[in-house]
Amino acid sequence: MTLQLLLIFASLLHSSAIPANVTPRQLLAEGRVDDAVRVLQQQVSLHPADAESFNLLCRAYFMADAWDPALEACQRAASLAPQSSMYQLWLGRVYGEKADHSSIFSAPGLAKQARSAFERAVQLDPGNWEARADLGEFYAEAPGIVGGGKDKARAQADALMRINPAMGHWVLARVAEKDKQADVAEGEYRAEIAASHSGARAWLDLAGFLRHEKRYEEMKQALRTLNSSLLDRPEALLHAAQQLFRSDLDLPFAVGLLERYLKAPVEDGPAFKAHDLLGQIYEKQGDRRAAADEFRAALALAHSYTRAQENLKRVER
Repeated sequence: MTLQLLLIFASLLHSSAIPANVTPRQLLAEGRVDDAVRVLQQQVSLHPADAESFNLLCRAYFMADAWDPALEACQRAASLAPQSSMYQLWLGRVYGEKADHSSIFSAPGLAKQARSAFERAVQLDPGNWEARADLGEFYAEAPGIVGGGKDKARAQADALMRINPAMGHWVLARVAEKDKQADVAEGEYRAEIAASHSGARAWLDLAGFLRHEKRYEEMKQALRTLNSSLLDRPEALLHAAQQLFRSDLDLPFAVGLLERYLKAPVEDGPAFKAHDLLGQIYEKQGDRRAAADEFRAALALAHSYTRAQENLKRVER
């Protein structure tokens, strides 16, 4: 038996607690990033041309803020399936996050690669609204030197109006905020709410705008409306709790949002990050024991998640 097969066999024994019928996608949805990485590493070792497994592995690393291994896996997926719009989209997302966490010297080059991947994703599938939304956000936020531009963002918004009007209004809102046109931005966020039929994502976006404008009572009302609205994006519950925590507002409400979310988490809002946030809230409320329990719950899902490691050390001192 080769060394590679021995390593795979040892890893399979280590992962025996994972039921055979649980898929990597389910593991990602549940935020079990350690288990997902272990299973997916086995799959790509046995099937090195499996583009889908490399893409899922990229997304697992992305969840854990591990940008370098995420980039390597996403690059592999995109090279194996160069006509996949979604693989290009994820490649762009990783480049973008890596750029945001890099030095001023390397960030511009990474940002250009993010833009190229997003543009390629849209070229491959013009109906991929997620790719158009990410590209529109890039154009709205990035400086011209790396390919940003408000007119380019508006063009993506126009295209989105035909396939996902809510996201088209969201992109226009981001452009208006960059132009410091608060009234226009608020109007676009409210148009997003209408176009999404009062979806949770849209209420979250409006709440974020109101927080930026320091209209905190209106922000809290928007988040309460979110909690009773169409839960089109369940991760909005997690992000709503983050907004309350960062503003030091209505922490009991934030706890309730997180408890609701953790009953059915999704990939776009990793469960271990929800546990970590819940721990931070308990710590702020003075309950260090409950905080430590939540930080341990986060690390049980993602043992290398640095933020939870640091938070646990702090409350255990």
